[in-house]
Amino acid sequence: MVGNSRQNPMTRMQEWDYFQGISATRRVQSLCQGTLVAPATFSLYRTDILRVVGGWPECAGEDIVLTWAILRDHHRVGYAEDAIAFVRVPTSLASFFEQRRRWSRGVVEALKTYGSLLFRRKLSTFFIWWNLLLLYTDLIYTVALIPATVLACTGIYWLAGPVLVFAVPMALLGNLVIYAVQSRMFHTLGLNVRRNPLGLLGYALIYGLLLKPVSIAGYLSCLIPRHARHRV
Repeated sequence: MVGNSRQNPMTRMQEWDYFQGISATRRVQSLCQGTLVAPATFSLYRTDILRVVGGWPECAGEDIVLTWAILRDHHRVGYAEDAIAFVRVPTSLASFFEQRRRWSRGVVEALKTYGSLLFRRKLSTFFIWWNLLLLYTDLIYTVALIPATVLACTGIYWLAGPVLVFAVPMALLGNLVIYAVQSRMFHTLGLNVRRNPLGLLGYALIYGLLLKPVSIAGYLSCLIPRHARHRV
């Protein structure tokens, strides 16, 4: 949960990202024994396993790469859905962009280091391929949805129409299902989901426009050699 969610509009939107996106994704992955990221600040590790996999790696997304190293050695990474912890999220666009760019770099670093997991016959392999699909959807969102929104604001709707017909209903249905499941877990613990309608509105309308291009930049920064970036 986001501890500083009432600080400003940026933190209000991130509260819904943690509730609807991050927590829900890890819940499903854990059910299928395929949790792909054990966040460094809220995880417990067995030290004997850490020694076997070589400890913490030196890279941008160290917790992502470490989790994949653990999975490579056939250990299970789980998610405790009823463990409530609070995190302070970035409060400015600059710090948010830097955090998410680093997270995106971590995904590519994990794929480059432990890409062999893509071909393992385990249920968790499905979610690794799903991660690759997220790279694709980030790209489509950036090159299609954002231009469609800009064109619609100028009265040109030929691109926005198909996006609205196919993407929006599926997104709404998916978020409703996630909200229902997440809320049920809270009620089981005797907790209530905090009211944050403005954050939800921003999360639905603005958040993706901010997040997806930054994710693409993070992927590219890890894929393009450093000397090539300097030349550009």
